[in-house]
Amino acid sequence: MKKIILGAIMMVASFTQVQAQLVKFGVKAGANFANQTGDANFDGIAYDKEGITSYHAGLVAEIKVMESFAIQPELLYSTEGASYKTAGKDFINELGYISIPVLAKFFVAENLSLELGPQASFLVSEKNDFDVKNGETFEFGVVGGLGYKITENFFVQARYGLGLTEASKNADVKNSVFQVSAGFMF
Repeated sequence: MKKIILGAIMMVASFTQVQAQLVKFGVKAGANFANQTGDANFDGIAYDKEGITSYHAGLVAEIKVMESFAIQPELLYSTEGASYKTAGKDFINELGYISIPVLAKFFVAENLSLELGPQASFLVSEKNDFDVKNGETFEFGVVGGLGYKITENFFVQARYGLGLTEASKNADVKNSVFQVSAGFMF
């Protein structure tokens, strides 16, 4: 009986050790260089768009599937949008999203990875310099980029995200964002 209990303890301990190597959790934060693509006409007036600089932060996990492949789900708060200008009116439209990218992570070198996957985003805040609240509450997009592990725990990433659905109820625009991040895996 003692051998069976000892064997079960050894099996659970080894499974826990293997599981710890397969799944890692962490945090990340960084800068967003966001803009909106498409036709920026509001109430029949054409506006010139300019990008805004904002931020993102959140949680990240890495689930190792093979030595050179992992799945990386994330839960981020990300601000995106654009600055609009015309002869008589200027405003900034800043949209705050809870974003959930799920990335396929291909390790092309020991510490360098190519990351690509879908992203679902849910609008939770909208700040702008005019009265209209016109953001769509859901956005679907794709993201892709590169990641680099500086050490076993510290990493940096650069990625581009492109919205595939409309970001506004009143204009034919989609979000576009370049992100630079740094993070720590536990």
